[in-house]
Amino acid sequence: MTASALPELIQHMCQPGFYPHPVVEPIRLLQTHVSYVLLTGDYAYKVKKPVNFGFLDYSTLEKRQHFCQAELRLNQRGAGALYLEVVAIAQTGDTYQIGGDTPVEYAVKMVQFPQDTLLSALYDRGELTPALMAELAVAVANFHQGAETSDYIRTFGAVDQIRQAFDENYAQTEGFIGGPQTQAQFDETKAYTDDFFASRGDLFEQRVAQNRIRACHGDLHLNNICLWQDQLYLFDCIEFNEPFRYVDVMYDVGFVVMDLLSKNCAALATVFLNHYLERTGDWEGVQLLPLYISRQAYVRAKVTSFLLGDPSVDDDTKAKASATAAGYYRLAWSMCQPQGGSIYLMAGLSGSGKSTTAMQLAGQINAIHLRSDAVRKHLAGVPLDQRGDDSLYTPAMTEKTYDRLLTLGLALAKAGYPVILDAKYDRQARRQTAIEQIQAAGLPLAMLHCTAPPAVLEQRVRDRTHDIADATVAVLQQQHLEPFTPTEQPLVNTIDTTLDVAPQIVAIVGA
Repeated sequence: MTASALPELIQHMCQPGFYPHPVVEPIRLLQTHVSYVLLTGDYAYKVKKPVNFGFLDYSTLEKRQHFCQAELRLNQRGAGALYLEVVAIAQTGDTYQIGGDTPVEYAVKMVQFPQDTLLSALYDRGELTPALMAELAVAVANFHQGAETSDYIRTFGAVDQIRQAFDENYAQTEGFIGGPQTQAQFDETKAYTDDFFASRGDLFEQRVAQNRIRACHGDLHLNNICLWQDQLYLFDCIEFNEPFRYVDVMYDVGFVVMDLLSKNCAALATVFLNHYLERTGDWEGVQLLPLYISRQAYVRAKVTSFLLGDPSVDDDTKAKASATAAGYYRLAWSMCQPQGGSIYLMAGLSGSGKSTTAMQLAGQINAIHLRSDAVRKHLAGVPLDQRGDDSLYTPAMTEKTYDRLLTLGLALAKAGYPVILDAKYDRQARRQTAIEQIQAAGLPLAMLHCTAPPAVLEQRVRDRTHDIADATVAVLQQQHLEPFTPTEQPLVNTIDTTLDVAPQIVAIVGA
């Protein structure tokens, strides 16, 4: 947009003389549908637009001051080093300045970090890696596990509370039907969410009972995460709307996954999701994920669509916004389409490469990877990076672990996910129990038997570091895999993990 179309204050803030500190010229202006951000070099200033969208109301000076203070406070949780203070802006005649007795505006002052450290920028440069996604998963898991909850916050987990925002989204986007989205997309997306709320009340009740409704980030996409000075920062959380912040933790997870899917990074989304689930043990939450991925894509579509009606936005920007919104509307709709689940059952001794193979398989087919070692430790309340004592490996605990593994696998596969059950499955009886229940559920099943020579198994177990598995060489030497029965043989695919695993996986599941 042209400088003359900007509000007078923002025009002044684009001038170096406005600031009481040195600036890097030219000052760069970024804007969204709700804010202006001025990048001055060492510091960034965020000014809220005087808008009222119903779900967000910055229409008065008092409200903008209140929400600037809330933004400063709430972002201490995920990006405290970046958020400095709220500054008042006063006017004397035709001049504006920071400070003064009679403020006409407020701004959040932040440390300015390089824009090329945003995860969205890393994506543009091809620098999003599985290792970084795993690191992000741990950061988000830690954020959630430290997030506040209370009786009041948990009230926002009720179905009637949650669906208000969905209904509001649909009401606010009817005007974009025939533009960025089609009538069929609108109708089918809305029908899916209506049915989900009507039929899965039990799931929402479970989430409340499990304390999964917390004071979350609320807007956790890649443009609100940066990797700066070797630290991940989760910034620009929702401050303006409690129902958008007091949400299921899967709401935040859904934003990250949605953003990766929108960028055709499904394999990275799978890495992030599996590491998050393993860290938190919140595998049941995945049943809600299609709903929230659809919702978050729809929100991105909606807020992008709002630019189409902003008179301060130029035509080229509007054309790009329309195309971007259309992509998000399509993604929201696609998550509402029926999905067929399946189960892959790993088998093999310690050190046979089951987990390594399962991780590659998960990336290939975007599967939920359930490791028995993680399930076992979550059941016992043992931190994943802490070695378990003998009580973790009693026959009773092992049986409990396999029961939990299968229960989770069946629930998630029935919800439409490919699922990998990663355990030794060295006993015929245990395999038979799994096969019978999986086939009774009508789910496709394949078994992947990982093998390697005994000397290789021992060396791998001996060399393990930073792994949640506790097996030692002594434990390995006591293991043996009972042979597959004639009824199992047609399901078994043997993988030699001393060779390249990738083409062997492709031969099983296809390219």
